[in-house]
Amino acid sequence: MATRDSSGSEDCPFCQIANTQTDTEILLSDEKLLCFRDITPGAAHHYLVIPRTHIDNCKCLQAADIPLVERMVEMGWSVLKKTKLRNLDDVRIGFHIPPFSSVPHLHLHVLAPASEMTFKSQLHYGPQSHWFITVDKVLSQLKTRGKVK
Repeated sequence: MATRDSSGSEDCPFCQIANTQTDTEILLSDEKLLCFRDITPGAAHHYLVIPRTHIDNCKCLQAADIPLVERMVEMGWSVLKKTKLRNLDDVRIGFHIPPFSSVPHLHLHVLAPASEMTFKSQLHYGPQSHWFITVDKVLSQLKTRGKVK
């Protein structure tokens, strides 16, 4: 069952990170979001942006969440820009589609350089992946249907 909960779950590793119950290095944060490195990176720069509020996954998003998703993207770009990447056009940003989410807490993947991802990473995050939906597609679906398919 899909959940949205400001307290999160004791078992959710991302809720634990959001509640500073781990030693995860937070790269950027604000009152609603935080960003940290993926522990199994799919690219040289692989960051996760999560909401502090527990939302299971991208399928739980509704039209009212468009500003949240846009803010998640902004935070991802902010972290990428701090790394001084040479090519900000070589980036993949999106979500895994359930049931292919490794952690049941909404998290935006920000990967760069996308052109240098391994074959395995391409399967998980690349344009041909059946498990990954770009943020542009999520926003488009939210705007037209009110919910991600």
